[in-house]
Amino acid sequence: MEKTSQHTGQSKIRALPGFAYKLMLLGATIIWGFAFVVMKDAVDVLPPAQLIGVRFLLTGLLMTVLFHRRLRGSLNAGFLGAGLALGAVTFLAFWVQTVGLADTTPGKNAFLTATYCVIVPFMLWAVARKRPTVVNVGAAVLCVAGIGLVSVAAGTLTIGFGDLMTLLCAVFFAAQIIAIARFSQTYDVLGLTVYQSLFGGMLGLLLGVATEPFPGLAAVANPDFLLNLAYLVVFASGVCYVLQNVGLAHVPEAQGSLLLSLESVFGVIASVLFYGEVVTGRMMVGFALIFAAILISELAPQRKKRSAAEPSAAIELEEEPSPAA
Repeated sequence: MEKTSQHTGQSKIRALPGFAYKLMLLGATIIWGFAFVVMKDAVDVLPPAQLIGVRFLLTGLLMTVLFHRRLRGSLNAGFLGAGLALGAVTFLAFWVQTVGLADTTPGKNAFLTATYCVIVPFMLWAVARKRPTVVNVGAAVLCVAGIGLVSVAAGTLTIGFGDLMTLLCAVFFAAQIIAIARFSQTYDVLGLTVYQSLFGGMLGLLLGVATEPFPGLAAVANPDFLLNLAYLVVFASGVCYVLQNVGLAHVPEAQGSLLLSLESVFGVIASVLFYGEVVTGRMMVGFALIFAAILISELAPQRKKRSAAEPSAAIELEEEPSPAA
């Protein structure tokens, strides 16, 4: 019965044309890009783990109300285990990213986070025995060079703590993409999104209460903070994770990762417009190398496959193997 309901839920989503799922991913990147600036302000009020906990728990409760029908039949070990795994890796990704954001600029945080696109092929090698290509290796080298220009201070060989934490968060985001692609083949993707938010929020609150001081009600009740929190809860978590998870369930991860990496571009734009970040020529070269690495890593294998098999775009969307295969 559970299998049937899950399959029916996926079928309803699949009724959309293929380009609609790509537009979902693009829409999520725009919202997330501007969220870097919002998070930078919010973390100045509420410590990272508490902020992530409140953000995702409120999002999970909101989505529980909206998608409660999709949770029917989901109270079993498999579904809950998948939701817990997603929630854990999501919390770790955002927590480490937020810790890093406190010690770097929103623009650098956005671009360094996007390196998960280059990490994904190597992580798939470990998880699914899918060996990376020469192109993947070359893209990784190019990406490391770009990271050096963006993060390593001129005239030194040191990398800032915030930049280092952001690179670590990229590893967790890569794991999240693979986990979503695998679990969405078995479980209803909207139900997974609800549990992902609820469990991620609970983990954040537990760690935050145990390790971080509470700033006080006066600081949290500030209208500016509440407005930032509302943006994070409703748009950057609720809307974006529905768009991302549904999109990743129907777009090959190579194409999906490329689209999601555009988040970094919008993050830099938002940082320049609203945070006053000054982008140096050295950083621009680094950004260009990182973005080129992402393009090479994601597009070159796609071109090779198309030239060899010549499948149509519609068939490619449905038949390209996912990490669950």
